[in-house]
Amino acid sequence: MQRRIFLRNTALSLGALSLADQKVLASFFQQQAWKMKTIRNDIGYFTEKGGTIAYLINKKGIAVVDAEFPEPAQHLIDELKKLSDKPFDLLINTHHHMDHTAGNIAFKGLVKNVAAHENSLTNQKRVAEQQKNEDKQLYPDITYVDSQTFSVGKEMIKTYYFGAGHTNGDSIIHFQHANIAHMGDLVFNRRWAFIDRTAGASIKNWIESLNKTLSTFDNDTVFIFGHAFDPEKVTGNKEDLRAMQDYLAKLLDFVGKEIKAGKSKDDILKEKSIPGVTEWQGDGIERGLQAAYEELTA
Repeated sequence: MQRRIFLRNTALSLGALSLADQKVLASFFQQQAWKMKTIRNDIGYFTEKGGTIAYLINKKGIAVVDAEFPEPAQHLIDELKKLSDKPFDLLINTHHHMDHTAGNIAFKGLVKNVAAHENSLTNQKRVAEQQKNEDKQLYPDITYVDSQTFSVGKEMIKTYYFGAGHTNGDSIIHFQHANIAHMGDLVFNRRWAFIDRTAGASIKNWIESLNKTLSTFDNDTVFIFGHAFDPEKVTGNKEDLRAMQDYLAKLLDFVGKEIKAGKSKDDILKEKSIPGVTEWQGDGIERGLQAAYEELTA
């Protein structure tokens, strides 16, 4: 019953999308077991419903990256309060999608600052206005263009923006001392990606963004992924980034060849696989095919 109610409410909040898009996107938000796990040093991840959350607890304060939905966000807050009496200094959103920002409201009156890329804020406001739920938002009060650095105790947290990818406002959040980078939805680990053309997504630049990511971080970096087909694999290494990059490149190449061969959009969307892509699973392959078609024919 709870799962049916959750999916119903999720679909209602996706009013700006078509019914077909709602069904695909809702599949990304499947209810998972509530899980908290320490990764390294003072940093761990939390999963329940929506995009993976990262959290930092140290002697000076608490920082959180992404917020899922209000209910799981409150679960996280309650658990963090059991572990620490330090203040909530910072909440950072990797991008605007509701499975990463709807839970912001649970931090209202609790967290000192909320930060995001300026495009993420613009997108969040636009979607909230479309859905007429501005009263359910806690918007970022700090925005940046390329990069910004924050400190919470000994941990330095640096944001990176490499241009359009999954949306036009995706940030990578790097905990420098621990060497952990939250990729947001720039990596759907072995799961067909949602590519949001309505928010300025670019598959071509997404591939380049992953190139920049690979050159920015070292081989000891632990990466956190927004989503994964296997819920136990929301963290990984550079090989997972290269696999994501390869999938996107083959998606773009395949759709380009289909267009040149005279295939219609409808024919392309009927495809059930992408040549050379063997590890990606789940629902939603048509979202990527459609996004690639629209990008190549724009």
